[in-house]
Amino acid sequence: MRTEAQAVVIGGGVIGCSILYHLAKLGWRDVVLLERDELTSGSTWHAAANIHGLHDSTNISRIQHYTMNLYNALEAETGQSCGVFQPGSLYLAQTEERVHQLKLQAAKAKLYDMNFYEISIEEAKALNPMVNYDGIRCVMFEPDGGNVDPSGVTNAYAVGARQRGAEIHRSTPVTATQQQADGTWIVKTPKGDIRTPWVVNAAGLWGREVAKLAGIELPLQPTEHQYFVTETMSDVEGAGRRLPSVSDRDGEYYLRQEGNGLLVGAYEKDMKFWAEEGTPLDFAHDLFPDDLDRIEENMMNAIERVPAVGEAGIKRVINGPMIWSPDSNVLMGPVPETEGYFCCNGIIPGFSQSGGMGLMAAQWIIEGETEYDMFAWDLARFDTWATKDFTKARVEDQYAHRFAIHFPNEERSAGRPARTRPIYEMQMEMGAVFGLNAGWEHPLWFSDTPGASDTNGFTRQNWWGAVGKECKMLRDHAGIIDISNFAKYRCKGAGAADWLNAVFANNMPKNLGRSCLTPLISKRGGIAGDFTVTRVAEDEFWVIGSGLAERYHKRFFKEVPLPAGTTFDSQTEAMCGFNVAGPKSRDLLQRLTNTSLATADFPFMRSQLIELAGVQVLALRVSFTGDLGWELHCKTEDQARLYGALIDAGKAFGAGPVGSRALMSLRVEKGYGSWSREYSPEYWPQEVELDRLCKFEKDFLNKGAAKKVMENAPREHLCLLHLHEADVTASNADATGGEPIFKDGKGVGRVTSGAYGYTVGMSLALGFVRDANPGDEVEVMVLGQPHKATILSEPPFDADGKALRR
Repeated sequence: MRTEAQAVVIGGGVIGCSILYHLAKLGWRDVVLLERDELTSGSTWHAAANIHGLHDSTNISRIQHYTMNLYNALEAETGQSCGVFQPGSLYLAQTEERVHQLKLQAAKAKLYDMNFYEISIEEAKALNPMVNYDGIRCVMFEPDGGNVDPSGVTNAYAVGARQRGAEIHRSTPVTATQQQADGTWIVKTPKGDIRTPWVVNAAGLWGREVAKLAGIELPLQPTEHQYFVTETMSDVEGAGRRLPSVSDRDGEYYLRQEGNGLLVGAYEKDMKFWAEEGTPLDFAHDLFPDDLDRIEENMMNAIERVPAVGEAGIKRVINGPMIWSPDSNVLMGPVPETEGYFCCNGIIPGFSQSGGMGLMAAQWIIEGETEYDMFAWDLARFDTWATKDFTKARVEDQYAHRFAIHFPNEERSAGRPARTRPIYEMQMEMGAVFGLNAGWEHPLWFSDTPGASDTNGFTRQNWWGAVGKECKMLRDHAGIIDISNFAKYRCKGAGAADWLNAVFANNMPKNLGRSCLTPLISKRGGIAGDFTVTRVAEDEFWVIGSGLAERYHKRFFKEVPLPAGTTFDSQTEAMCGFNVAGPKSRDLLQRLTNTSLATADFPFMRSQLIELAGVQVLALRVSFTGDLGWELHCKTEDQARLYGALIDAGKAFGAGPVGSRALMSLRVEKGYGSWSREYSPEYWPQEVELDRLCKFEKDFLNKGAAKKVMENAPREHLCLLHLHEADVTASNADATGGEPIFKDGKGVGRVTSGAYGYTVGMSLALGFVRDANPGDEVEVMVLGQPHKATILSEPPFDADGKALRR
C-alpha cells in the first residue's frame, strides 16, 4: 500500500469508486481508495439503480445526462459489464401541476439537446401495454431511461481507476484522519498510514462517522427504504422486449422491469429513521425485516396503474438503508473551514448521478472549481444551524414527499424556525409569511391576516396581490425591508485596504464614507460573488454580500493571507439591517435623526455612522430596489427598537413593511442581477456587465483567470425581457427562473429570474441569450409553453438612474 498519495478516497460504494476513476481520468495517478469491507457494502449493493436524465435543476440534469451516457462507454473502456438496460422511461402526469412540471422539463430538454419529449396515450400504450392510462393527462418519454447493475457499475469504475494506476484496498477501515501542521493529512489504517493533501469522504452510510474523525459534523440521517420484486409475470415474459419503466410520481411509487417480473419501490408517508445515533460499524451487506404494511397505500396506487402487479406473487423484498441530507441533495465540496478535506455524502439517486458527481468532484479537487455552478450540491449551503433536530425534521419531510413537486418559491416548514432575529415575533404579528435563508427566518410578504401561509404552484399564488401592494407602496411612498440575512463582515487593521484590494477585483474606496460595488472572481474567471464595500475609518471597512453564500465565500477569503494585525470577521449574527427605500424614504428617516440626509450632505454611494431613533447605525445610501433609499445596519440587540421606530414613523408617509418577494420584483424592474441567479462562477464578467469593475492595473484574487476569459467575446449576454400580456394573462403565470428562451424555433437562452413588475405593469424576466438583441421578439417557455416576449433595451423603471440619486 502506498504511503503517500495525491488523494485518499474513503468509501468503496459507487460514488467513491466514481470519484477515484475520475481523479485518475483527469490525470492523478497516485490516488488510493480505502474500503472498510467489500466494494458496494452499505447502500450501493441493494439500490434499485434506476437511471434518468431530467431534474428540475438544469445543471443537475446535465450531470445526470453525462452519467447516463457514460455507462456504455465505461463498459467498452474497461471490459466490465455495467448491466445497462435502456428501454426508456414513461413519465405520467395525473395533475395539472405535474403537466406543467413535465412540459417545462421537456422544453429544457429541447434547449440542451436532451432526449425527453411528449408522446400520445396511444404511443405510450404501444410502448408499455401493461399500464392503465385512465386519468393520465400527459405522458413524457425518455428513450435513454432505464437501469443498471449496481455491482457492475461500481466494479467498472474500480477497473477503470486501476487501469490508470489507482489503488483500491478492501477490508481496510480508516481508524483516524489527522491533519498535520503543513495542512496535509495522515490517514491511519490497520495496514499502514498514508500521507495525502486530500481526504475524500465518500463513506456513504458512514459519512457522519468518517467526518467526525476529522472533527467535522455533517447534517445526515439514514432511513429505511423498501422495494419489492414480483414473481415472473406472463405479460412481461411474453412482451418479447424489455418494457419501459414507469415514473408515476403522483402515485408516489416507481416501477420497472426486473427479470421477467416488475420491481416496485415506494417513498411512504410513514417513513422510518435508522441509526439515529450512528451507523453500526459491523453493518455491511445487511437488510432490515420486511415491512410492506408501511407502503400499502403506495402499493395500491401501483396496482391501480398496473393491475397485473396485484395478481403477481412477491419474489423478494428489499428493505435497506439510505442516508439523506436535509434537502435530499448531496453534501459535496471542500469543507470551507478545513484545508484539504472533501465531502461527497448523502446521495439518493446515486446511479443517475454517479458519473457526473465523480467528474465534478475530480474537477473541484484538481482544478479548484467545477465547470458548472453546483451550489445546489455545495455542502456550504448548510452550516452549524442545521442541527440534528433540524436534519431529522427535514429528512422526514423530504422522504415522505420524495415525488412531490417542488414548486417555484416553495418554502417548506419542517424543522423551522432554525434561527430567528429579535423582531421575529413582531413581524409575525404584522402578518409576515416567512422563508428560510441560510437558516434565518425572513419575511417573504405580509398578509392582512396574521397566521397566513403560502399556497404553492406554477401559476400566480395567494401572495401575488399582496406583494403587488407592497411594491406600489414603496414606489409611491416608502417601504421598510428586513435585510438582516445579508452577510456582513468587518475588516480592520493597518493592512485592511491592501488585503481587500488583493481579494476583490475593484479598487477599494480611498476616502472615508465612500462605498463601491465589486465582484469576487472565481477560479475559472467567473463571478463568485458581488459585494458592497464601505470605508468607515482609515483602517476599517464593512463588506456586505449574499447571506446564502457566506460559508461558500469563506473558501475564497482564506486564499489571501491576512496581514499581521489585520482582522476579517463575520458580523452577520451580531448585526441586523433594514433597507428603507422609496421617494419618501428621506422624509421618513429625517424624522428620526439630526443628521442631514439631503443629497448635498449624503450623496448616493456614501455612508455615515449616524444616530437614528437613538440607535447607532451604519447608514449606506444604496438600495437594491433601484429607488432612493438607505441601508441601515445596527447591533442585533438594537434591532427591535429601530424597527419599531421605522414602522411608527412610516405611518405618516404611507409606508410599511415590505418582504423579499417584493424586493425581487423591484430589482427585476430595474434589471439588477443577484448572486446565484445572474451572478455565478459560470458567467464571465463581460457577460453580466461587471467587467468595468475589474481593475487589471492591480493584483486581485484569480486575476489571471479573469483576464483570460475577458480576452474572449461574450458567449451570451444578460438581458431583460418583457413577456407579452396576452400570453401571461392566459396562463396566469410569470417566469420564475430556468425557463428556456427560443427565437425562431431555436434555443437561444434561459431565464435566471422572473417576476411581475407591478409598478411598470409588465411581466419581466432576466436571462441570458445568444444570437438575440434588444428589440427582438423571442419565446419564453413559461409552464413549458411559448410566451411571446421582447428583449428590452433598458429597464422599464428609472433607466437613467435619477431616482437613486434624487
